[in-house]
Amino acid sequence: MDSAPAGRPDIAGTAIAGVLLALAVVILWDTTSLQLTTTYGIGPKAMPYVVAAGLVVLSAGNLLLAWRGGFPPREEVDRRAVGLILGGLAALIAIVGLGGGFIAAATILFATTSAAFGRRAILIDVAIGLVLAVAIYLTFDKLLTLSLPAGPLERLL
Repeated sequence: MDSAPAGRPDIAGTAIAGVLLALAVVILWDTTSLQLTTTYGIGPKAMPYVVAAGLVVLSAGNLLLAWRGGFPPREEVDRRAVGLILGGLAALIAIVGLGGGFIAAATILFATTSAAFGRRAILIDVAIGLVLAVAIYLTFDKLLTLSLPAGPLERLL
């Protein structure tokens, strides 16, 4: 599955450039509506502007490659892998939404993503995901004092 015939712009690359540019515009528009004041120097509005500028640069680069035909040939889509990752994301949203907490949701996401990359040690991946999720939760909750969605496991910590 090649990018595009010689001399013709890559439609997918052009569409991705458009999506990146649209995302940058949304971020810029949303940032201008923030009612935040800065006490010292750079305030909380600075980072969204940096992200939007980065998206504009990525969009321009993507558009340039799309029009030049500079993309490498595309690989075939592994629908199983995409389905596993999307299923993991859907499970994360459902678990957090139903009050299951961050740790359980992140554990499931880790296990489904590792399965999407071809790993077959599901129980080990669940254990690794659990350890990583607990470490991330404790870092955010105890060290940074930022709250992540709490569920039954988080209440034990």
